[in-house]
Amino acid sequence: MKAAQASKVRAKSTARAFVWLQGLGGLVGFALLLEIVPRIGLISPNYLPPFSEIMAALFKEMTTAVFWSALSDTLEAWAIGLVISVVAGVVIGIAIGSSRIVRTLTHSTIEFLRPIPSVALIPLAVLLFGSQIQSTLVLVIYASFWQVLIQVLYGVQDVDPVARETARCYGLGTWAQIRYVTWPTALPYLMTGIRLAAAVALILAITSEVAIDTQGLGKQISDTESGGAVAIMYAYIIVAGIIGVIVNLGARALERRVLAWHPSIRLDAADAVA
Repeated sequence: MKAAQASKVRAKSTARAFVWLQGLGGLVGFALLLEIVPRIGLISPNYLPPFSEIMAALFKEMTTAVFWSALSDTLEAWAIGLVISVVAGVVIGIAIGSSRIVRTLTHSTIEFLRPIPSVALIPLAVLLFGSQIQSTLVLVIYASFWQVLIQVLYGVQDVDPVARETARCYGLGTWAQIRYVTWPTALPYLMTGIRLAAAVALILAITSEVAIDTQGLGKQISDTESGGAVAIMYAYIIVAGIIGVIVNLGARALERRVLAWHPSIRLDAADAVA
């Protein structure tokens, strides 16, 4: 029995390793493509330098204070904007979702505001704050907030009415109902919203830095493009992509940790061991 279980564990580990190798193979193939295409003249190296030159430029930039300052500015705007949007989304989402009257009154307003692209707020942000981090935060918070709010609303609406009525019958107050009835149901939805908001926040942080010229990786991408330093520009773009991957992996890891008690996560864990 133990031998069979060990065999299954090894098979699962081998399958996961194979998936990782496939992903790594895809990245290596993409890097080779970027290396070969400009060298054989399909695209001018003036517009797309070989991958080796881009990486050399990246390693050189990593030795400068400008690189780390830009990375720090982007991560700061991303983190602050994400935290504010998550807190606001949770508080407002629970407040709206817990009352049918409030939900009905705010539905049309939410549906009107939610589709407005964050980039449409760039003129307003520049008018209010200029090329400051606050301008970036306006866009990041606006875009990320809706990801969290909508998921929390779905989570609150998914609460079992019987469980809600039972809590009321047992005399649980508003805060107790939120803690023991609403929160466990809404938490999986919230974690999905956080994962989506984390990616959106990073996209908007870099986009605003390019468009508004606030400090960060986006500004470096714009400045190096204007200055003709194409290899360095691509180096910063690669850094932005790497951060995006790390953010996504981190959000998924956090989701698995926070929802370790949830049936879906427990089933995945059981499948990994089975």
